[in-house]
Amino acid sequence: MSRDVRREAKTLLAHPWGWIACGLGSGLSPFASGTTGSAAAVAIYWAAGGRAWPLWLHALVLLAGFGIGVAAASWACDSLATDDAAPIVIDEWVGQWLTLCAGALLWPPQLHEGWMLLAGFLLFRLSDIVKPWPASTLDRDLGGGLGAMADDAVAGVYSALALAALGWMLGWAGI
Repeated sequence: MSRDVRREAKTLLAHPWGWIACGLGSGLSPFASGTTGSAAAVAIYWAAGGRAWPLWLHALVLLAGFGIGVAAASWACDSLATDDAAPIVIDEWVGQWLTLCAGALLWPPQLHEGWMLLAGFLLFRLSDIVKPWPASTLDRDLGGGLGAMADDAVAGVYSALALAALGWMLGWAGI
């Protein structure tokens, strides 16, 4: 089944919830919209100086992002008559931010931030694509905006743990 990107764009860009759901347009890429959305999330995190945020700000951004994401993704799922359309990438944004927030808090400070961002991006994309349990069942079982957000949050937790482990292994190795 092919995507009607123009119809999706017209629907999503006509409403503020749609703008949020499609990651300010990053999810409207006709190819690899999840990867494009994740890349946009990394860019925003970096531009906002996320590595320097205190723990409370990381928690606030993640909780607010998840709650707003559920509402926006639910609206978009209803408007596009689907459970999780490709242009809905607010879930990638929150999952990617979860990965990077944990990386910022746990990645050894002597290791370059650029490597943390790249590793976090790649680990999240891998986890989001593979969808290890329970992420694999959450999207299907919950459905709609909550399902879309929950599976990527779980993928974000897995990739955050992997990113922290990788950072500490590299730090111990003196790299």
